[in-house]
Amino acid sequence: MRVAIAGAGNVGRSIATELIGNGHSVMLIERQPKALRPERVPEADWVLADACELSSLQEADVAGCDVVVAATGDDKANLVLSLLAKTEFGVARVVARVNRAENEWLFTEQWGVDVAVSKPRLMAALVEEAVTVGQLVRLMTFRQGQANLVEITLPADSPVEGRAVRDAPLPPDAALVAIVRGNRVLAPTPDDTLEPRDELVFVCTVDVEDQVRAVVLGHRLT
Repeated sequence: MRVAIAGAGNVGRSIATELIGNGHSVMLIERQPKALRPERVPEADWVLADACELSSLQEADVAGCDVVVAATGDDKANLVLSLLAKTEFGVARVVARVNRAENEWLFTEQWGVDVAVSKPRLMAALVEEAVTVGQLVRLMTFRQGQANLVEITLPADSPVEGRAVRDAPLPPDAALVAIVRGNRVLAPTPDDTLEPRDELVFVCTVDVEDQVRAVVLGHRLT
């Protein structure tokens, strides 16, 4: 993929390094001259420009990118870039960083955001995931489809404990996408057996979250 990342701070550079390591082409857009440090990620294309200016994005050929990542430390700038990338350049996938929790409600498809990554929410989710068994923890929201990535650590008294994945009656619009068991990550098959302390990762719509919780936890819902 060709990916444009706005914001060459620690977050933007880390994303760029990871994507380049996975074989993707990355362009880093930075408006502060002092932050323009190509030697830190030499494999990326570096552009000195304001990502909120239409002319700058045109010169950078953002329309030729498969993904735009709005990773600046300014929520207003991330929203403006997201909207321009989607409406003016037709970028297929826009991922935006949310810096302040109170602004999270703005990061929707109306602003061109396909996936909003909230640092406060993610940190809170990681804390909950580390200490909570038998509770649904929302890890990430995919705004365009109104779907969430959620995790439930299977308690010992779960009605699906010891049963095969195929026997867990998940509702429509819900999919078990991973099982984290100890230090292993399993791509679940219908024959895999669910064990206590398994971390079950689902993608599901908001409307069926309670049903997913009911399947996994049973009477614990009431």
